[in-house]
Amino acid sequence: MNNDAGALRGQIADLVRQYFATAFVAREFVPGETPIPYAGRVFDADELTHLVDAALDFWLTTGRFADHFEREFARFFGLRHALLVNSGSSANLLALSALTSPKLGSRQLRPGDEVITLATGFPTTLNPILQNQCIPVFVDVTLPTYNIDVTQLEAAWSPKTRAVMIAHTLGNPFDLDAVTDFARRHQLWVIEDCCDAVGATYRGKMVGTFGDLATVSFYPAHHLTMGEGGCVLTEHPALKKLVESFRDWGRDCWCAPGKENTCGKRFDWQFGDLPDGYDHKYIYAHVGYNLKLTDLQAAVGVAQLKKLPGFIAARRQNFATLYAGLRDLEEFFILPEATPHSEPSWFGLPLAVRADAPFTRKQVVEFLEARQIATRLLFGGNLVRQPAYRDVPRRVIGDLANADFVMNQVFWIGVYPGLTRAMLTFMLETLHSACRTFTQERRPR
Repeated sequence: MNNDAGALRGQIADLVRQYFATAFVAREFVPGETPIPYAGRVFDADELTHLVDAALDFWLTTGRFADHFEREFARFFGLRHALLVNSGSSANLLALSALTSPKLGSRQLRPGDEVITLATGFPTTLNPILQNQCIPVFVDVTLPTYNIDVTQLEAAWSPKTRAVMIAHTLGNPFDLDAVTDFARRHQLWVIEDCCDAVGATYRGKMVGTFGDLATVSFYPAHHLTMGEGGCVLTEHPALKKLVESFRDWGRDCWCAPGKENTCGKRFDWQFGDLPDGYDHKYIYAHVGYNLKLTDLQAAVGVAQLKKLPGFIAARRQNFATLYAGLRDLEEFFILPEATPHSEPSWFGLPLAVRADAPFTRKQVVEFLEARQIATRLLFGGNLVRQPAYRDVPRRVIGDLANADFVMNQVFWIGVYPGLTRAMLTFMLETLHSACRTFTQERRPR
């Protein structure tokens, strides 16, 4: 870059910071009128300047910002490899698809193999199992951790079981002792879906570091954002190479975009029925995809990554504030519990409306929403009840009674870093008001 271009970049960056200060002025919070989202992007001028800096490179695919983010994000987890993709859903698809590679020999997942998963999970934790023609085995949850009931694991196992793919629900780690011990005894792959759980720990160790592969989402609702984006994490070089292959069209070559002959023998390979010396950049080992993200997205992530420890701390503090303020409402709600030995990185605060409460979930959710407080259900509830999965091949363990309870009684509210003290106070006041209102309506007159 010449001096003139560098000087112009500096001027542009100054203007972007001025623009941020003018365009993104914080607005006064008005209770009942100002929306309180369940989640959202939290950013400042640094994200905008990074984004514009990447745009000025005009390197529109993955580049220097992606390299920087992958390196630093892997370091955050204490792992060797972080592979950026275009969404958390794609990360899940790639993690499971990588295990179908013939390069894994006897441990390759094949059509008809079984993968244990959670009945109350998010659909894109389940979908890759079906998309790769494997059979999901649905296991129930425990209340009120909303994580896998590990007492059902042995009943879920069969000679066809090859993997476990489950999420840490709303940032609350599942029982990693039980799951990893079970997987080790039965020689199963473990995929940790950490899309809602970045920064959560189990026995002092970061979630995402216990399984063979882990996944993360950078959608605006999550712990840090790139707008769209995701990541696959692994400690294993062989799995890293497989994920890269499935992400990058299924190619066998691992050269980065714009680079050639990383292996030093680009024209010295021979595979399948191809002629000897066929260009390695055009040899395909898998039926893959193109699921890369752009450097513009990665640039935003680089700026966000600096804030991640603060984001995690804010989520924990907001959760603690709401939890403390709801303790006197336990006759109406079941409050969530952290899994033993864990420190969650909360994505939201789940509340279960007790069966004998003087209101239904629908009533309290509508009460909150009418006052501009956003709510969400716990994803798909019991996924086996969803129309998309009604007729898919599957195995179900037990009656999934707790999953049905989640489907009928549970909702959650936000704890994300953009919530102010005034917002948290209004959320608590509104929940108390709802309980008073519905209790009075039930009283005989």
